Amino acid sequence: MPSAPRAVPAASERPCAVVVCRGCCCGDPAKHPGTDHRRQLERLRAAAAEGGFEVRTSDCLGPCDQANVLVVRPSAEGRRAGGRPTWIGFALDEACTDEVAEWAAAGGPGIAGPPLALELQTIRAPRGARARTGR
Repeated sequence: MPSAPRAVPAASERPCAVVVCRGCCCGDPAKHPGTDHRRQLERLRAAAAEGGFEVRTSDCLGPCDQANVLVVRPSAEGRRAGGRPTWIGFALDEACTDEVAEWAAAGGPGIAGPPLALELQTIRAPRGARARTGR
């Protein structure tokens, strides 16, 4: 049976969201054979169910030379507090996945500071990034 459509929260209530690139390079076992891409997404979704954030996928976020790319988008509250989307590159191991999930569950940008390791993996958003991650 098809599941009931999920209600979209009002913009003023939107939770933190993690956007996971699954385009040409990110999620590609040929490019990153040591990374279990499916498990990464499953772990993020399980953490989101417990932690109150959302997980979305994107066809391509752009900076393929820094794959796997994730974007941690602030909640409505985080945005009001000055948080902006944070781009994370080279998200290839379970430690990074755990840190992203813990940060998003803690509120993400504008609410909680990122773990130090994620600060070191922060990358610059490519031009046109707003249009690509705006869904």
